[in-house]
Amino acid sequence: MKVILMQDVTNLGEVGDIVDVAGGYGRNYLVPQGLAVAANAKNKRQLEHQQRLREQQIAKARKAAAGLAEQLQSATCSFTRRSAEEGRLFGSVTSMDIVEQLKTSGIELDRRRIQLDQPIRSVGEHTVPVRLPGDLTAQLKVRVVAEATEPEGTEATETEA
Repeated sequence: MKVILMQDVTNLGEVGDIVDVAGGYGRNYLVPQGLAVAANAKNKRQLEHQQRLREQQIAKARKAAAGLAEQLQSATCSFTRRSAEEGRLFGSVTSMDIVEQLKTSGIELDRRRIQLDQPIRSVGEHTVPVRLPGDLTAQLKVRVVAEATEPEGTEATETEA
């Protein structure tokens, strides 16, 4: 009996595969469980139609992701943070900070797409990979600048009149 798999079945195949199974296995288990349908002409046409729709959705998502990747490549996020003399930050720049900065630039992005192994903890320019749909990866430039501090002894004091 030939069936079209509607879900992944271990040791048998993946969604959309047309497989040959024993008649009893197909009629008594796969079809009633909703794991497969009989491989007749109508179901084959329906499967082909669903595959075409899925391909169109994937192509549309890739095109949108390519546009977003282009925006991210040209964007630069700048942060001003307090730091020690050797350039080490007292705090850090996290993926949440980057998402907030991008949001002000008009770019909506989920923070889980930003691939930061560790938060940024040093002054300088960093390149951060951003994972996008369709197996695309964009490189985002993040610039961290030390906050200007007043030299010691020049603290502002109030004068008494």
